[in-house]
Amino acid sequence: MENKKKLSPEQVEDMLRTLKNRFEKNMNRHKGLIWTEIQVKLEANSEKLWSLYEMERTGGEPDVVAQDKKTGEYTFYDCSEESPKGRRSLCYDREGLESRKEFKPENCAVDMAADMGIELLTEEEYRELQNFGKFDTKTSSWIKTPDDIRKLGGALFANYHYDNVFVYYNSAPSYYAARGFRGKLKIYDNCD
Repeated sequence: MENKKKLSPEQVEDMLRTLKNRFEKNMNRHKGLIWTEIQVKLEANSEKLWSLYEMERTGGEPDVVAQDKKTGEYTFYDCSEESPKGRRSLCYDREGLESRKEFKPENCAVDMAADMGIELLTEEEYRELQNFGKFDTKTSSWIKTPDDIRKLGGALFANYHYDNVFVYYNSAPSYYAARGFRGKLKIYDNCD
């Protein structure tokens, strides 16, 4: 099982090159950060690099968006223009998926994120993402739903229209071809 979350040397090299290129093309997302320092942490944390690879493989286009100056922790978000293609048509969570009587999708957002080693963006993080561009103008993304809403059967999703972020609700069992989820990954020292 442990080997499953390891990349080959070629995959590591390819992933680091992809992340570096994206970092250099989108400096507005990470002003003041230095790629070589980020790369050192990535190379030291193979399981986190595997999670970034999964984010990339499913269409998320992960990029570093923040660093905690106290802990040195880096945060990556999915920065694809639209909700990642490889993560659409999913119910919100396992309970929602299992409650469907017919036409069940293959998976749910919460489980898929956990399998990838990432977390869904919160509403606050989703709004923060929009400071770096306009995301989800044609799609929508499930976001982390507060427990009190989820206990009542609902789940939250968001998108961007009319120069604003809109947060909506649906029942957790619902799913749509244009709705996926965006994730985040935090990388810190000694996280393997």
